[in-house]
Amino acid sequence: MPVGLINTSWGGTVAETWTSDQMIAQNPDFTNQLEQLKKVDLDNYAKSVEKEIRDRVGESSAVDLGMKGDQPAWAAPELNDSSWKTMELPGYIESNGLQGVDGIIWFRREINLTAAEANQNSTLHLAKVNDSDNTFLNGTRIGETKLQAEKLRVYPIKEGILKPGKNILTVQMEDVGGMGGIYGNPATLYLQCGDKTITLAGGWKYKVGLLKFNAVLTPNSYPTLLYNGMIQPLVPFGIRGVIWYQGEGNAERAKQYQRLFPDLIKDWRNHWNQGDFPFLFVQLANFMKTDSLPHESSWAELREAQSMTLALPNTGMAVTTDVGEALDIHPKDKQTVGSRLALSAFKVAYKQDLIYSGPVYKDMKVKGSKIVLSFDQVGGGLKIRNKYGYIQGFAVAGDNHKFYWATGKLTGPNTLEVESPEVQNPVAVRYAWGNNPDDANLYNSADLPATSFRTDKWKGITE
Repeated sequence: MPVGLINTSWGGTVAETWTSDQMIAQNPDFTNQLEQLKKVDLDNYAKSVEKEIRDRVGESSAVDLGMKGDQPAWAAPELNDSSWKTMELPGYIESNGLQGVDGIIWFRREINLTAAEANQNSTLHLAKVNDSDNTFLNGTRIGETKLQAEKLRVYPIKEGILKPGKNILTVQMEDVGGMGGIYGNPATLYLQCGDKTITLAGGWKYKVGLLKFNAVLTPNSYPTLLYNGMIQPLVPFGIRGVIWYQGEGNAERAKQYQRLFPDLIKDWRNHWNQGDFPFLFVQLANFMKTDSLPHESSWAELREAQSMTLALPNTGMAVTTDVGEALDIHPKDKQTVGSRLALSAFKVAYKQDLIYSGPVYKDMKVKGSKIVLSFDQVGGGLKIRNKYGYIQGFAVAGDNHKFYWATGKLTGPNTLEVESPEVQNPVAVRYAWGNNPDDANLYNSADLPATSFRTDKWKGITE
């Protein structure tokens, strides 16, 4: 049967650009961006943006104010930085008052050490920096990395640089475009002094050294742009439903996506005024390198936000954590994605009685050192895709929130148990919790994969 499709798409975009101003105005996270948009002259965008940023951030010279010739003046320990503003790190500068800013930002952090700590072999772990950094301790440069936004910065500290009492850590960060900042998992931002770990997550002083303007209007420059340009003109058309494939652009703000994505769906339904039409979406595929140990993951938190959106009526989700590719954000297997979306359409739009979803976590019970999990949407029963029957992709943790890989076995058509020798009193389980959980192998009788999940409600890295 012929099927009519309206394809309105733009790769690499964020959800808020596809949302109307009426809906996005109800979300306080975007109040500042909407106010800025009202002041911008889109016909003279570059000049308008430069003026708005200068008014907000202040004037800046054509050279880095933090340098005096070839000397890093703003890295001097004795520098008075009391007038500098404060930013929570790790984080992106665009989310902390510097939206639209590229250039060089200087960050400073005071670290107080005991004599014993200062005399230890020490290493600075600076998380990730987007894009480049020169890093100084007490005015001495200890490391630099150029244009490697995904690289964890780990800089050994030579003997004699640290001292008892106050130490000043300074980072000259350069953002050449797009997102910028010292970012990533807070657990990767710390000073290691011998056996002691000193966290550096929290408030840092900052000041703009060199202000550059990347005044190119893109769909991600402000909320509402693609809604106005590519959705609102389609609203008069009668439609049966929507297929949505997006989320990568919001992964670093996954907690925010828990509200943003459902709001988008409700927004479109309100404007079409055709009731709760089916809205089917694709959960993020597996991507990037795999984890050798369980880790926090912004992509896993984005998948969690997508799963939570199934609470809206007439929604369906295609799980694709088994068809992605580590080195390609655009996986080549489109057939599997389309087939799983079709199953959701048969169920949600056409009310057919069929297995359309993989296993969905239902509940857990602690049984000594083991945790017993039960699932819905198992069809004829759970299945492990491994010729030896080994369960993979699960991790368990105790009250200390530290996760270890788990082993397990099926105990019934809709139950399994998992355990780890490192966790004698488990309280939480996570499954397929990572950017690329490519070994997760829990399926149902219809060969549909289980969605990633966690049983804990602990604070995530995007919150």
